[in-house]
Amino acid sequence: MSGTSVDGIDCAVLDTTNERTRLVHTLDYPIPDAVRSKVTQISHSGEDEIERLGTLDRQLGQLFAQAALQLLNEAGIDGKDILAIGSHGQTIRHRPPSGGHATSESFTLQIGDPNTIAEITGITTVADFRRRDLAAGGEGAPLAPAFHADAFGQPHTNRAIVNIGGIANVSLLEGEDLVSGFDTGPGNTLMDHWINRHRSDAFDRNGSWAASGRIEETLLRQLLQHPYLDLRGPRSTGKEAFNRAWLEEILTALPAQDAADVQATLAEYTAITIAGAIKDSDLEISELYVCGGGAHNCHLLERLAIALPGVHLADTGSLGIPPDWVEAATFAWLAWRTLAALPGNAPVVTGARGPRVLGAIYPGNDS
Repeated sequence: MSGTSVDGIDCAVLDTTNERTRLVHTLDYPIPDAVRSKVTQISHSGEDEIERLGTLDRQLGQLFAQAALQLLNEAGIDGKDILAIGSHGQTIRHRPPSGGHATSESFTLQIGDPNTIAEITGITTVADFRRRDLAAGGEGAPLAPAFHADAFGQPHTNRAIVNIGGIANVSLLEGEDLVSGFDTGPGNTLMDHWINRHRSDAFDRNGSWAASGRIEETLLRQLLQHPYLDLRGPRSTGKEAFNRAWLEEILTALPAQDAADVQATLAEYTAITIAGAIKDSDLEISELYVCGGGAHNCHLLERLAIALPGVHLADTGSLGIPPDWVEAATFAWLAWRTLAALPGNAPVVTGARGPRVLGAIYPGNDS
């Protein structure tokens, strides 16, 4: 899969033959800058969208196929031994019901042509996981909580699994039961934009730049006014709501801010929106495990620990799956569920009318 940060294709081989899934091999496959730029451009309305969408869909399908083949080559695994490729694709639009869109007009769109993936690799490919849930009245996201419950649930222990990618989401587990799950708001997306603008870096390594600044309370109060943060129940969001233009509009209305202070404030914003969403739930958690790129932001994790005193905080590596590979493993697991005709969504999370088998199946060349 490739997430909202568009920082690479995360690939994982997952063994589902035992009671608990096992991570076999992983690969971070780069996305060329030119393709990343095209993804950014197509994620917002513009001219000649259909033409640009069609060619980018094929390009990404080719990249995903190449990534899968390289993963298998490095792992020393024959493609014939793979049941299926689960491809999330690249999200370019997400218009869920919680975003104020009428149910009949809400939609989500991920590209990375699965026909191309199946043709190049010869392996059955499962893709388009989100739209069935949305068609059933759900948000289409987040889908990871169902996998989190399967992989990380522990009897008699209340846990929060927090994925901090471009957007952050949380899964709340009461023992092995999934109680709730939702997007909390921005993860890394605003911080990544800000450091790229001022330092030309892709991300704030270890959160060092944020740690050098101080929190601007006026700016933080303005950020916390975002209407998404007032929503409760099933909800999901994306860069359509938390983006560069929105941040710049807020900053323009305020006195000039030191760039490092803005970064510190954006880190605090991510931490307290995650913590606040957990506190607002009915589940008192004792353990929190982080996955996604944000798991490497030491400063962000320190701020999150301060916001949730008394909660044991670690990353998902201590539970058996390193934080960088949880999402890729999620879509391998979902593909397995699809082929087994088992539901992949969690209605308590997405708000769908019921459990649904997710995804479409594109047979491999030998199927």
